[in-house]
Amino acid sequence: MDWLLAGLGNPGADYARTRHNAGFWTLQTLANRAGASLRMERRWRCLATRLHERGLELGLCLPQDFMNRSGGPVRSMAAFYKVPVERILVIHDDLDLPPGTARLKWGGGHGGHNGLRDLDRVFGTRDYWRLRIGIGHPGHKDAVIGYVLGIPTVTEKTRIDEAIARSLAVLPDFLNGRTDAAQKTLHSD
Repeated sequence: MDWLLAGLGNPGADYARTRHNAGFWTLQTLANRAGASLRMERRWRCLATRLHERGLELGLCLPQDFMNRSGGPVRSMAAFYKVPVERILVIHDDLDLPPGTARLKWGGGHGGHNGLRDLDRVFGTRDYWRLRIGIGHPGHKDAVIGYVLGIPTVTEKTRIDEAIARSLAVLPDFLNGRTDAAQKTLHSD
């Protein structure tokens, strides 16, 4: 397997439409476009599938533990397929970016994101790729939990979906080592 793409979110119908599931939405869109089905893989505790895109084999992982325990499923699938951490792209919601914005980033802090915090702990490093999908900020830190676990407005969801589409459009460049070109295109929005 050339790359493992891990989308972060919370499992279950109660969370499916919440902002915190932007990582899930991204990989579900990718799988749908490829005509692939995500299936529960109990050994890794994730919804998973494999895709072949432009000569690359990709694994998709949507952890089915809650957000603050995302690391275990991602690590399990990566270990099975012998994917090193530098070939893992973690896709997650980001409060610091407005809806409609997406950014590719290498390494960095978790910024209070519990999924990233758990991945940092499990991987033992912060050095891995992230695709940050902007969901906006509620304006006050005390409102963050309710906001990320809330359903976006129609306008916000449209903008988030547009950011996901732009992200998936640059994914082939990124996965084939043309990181600068992918970032330049994605970050010019």
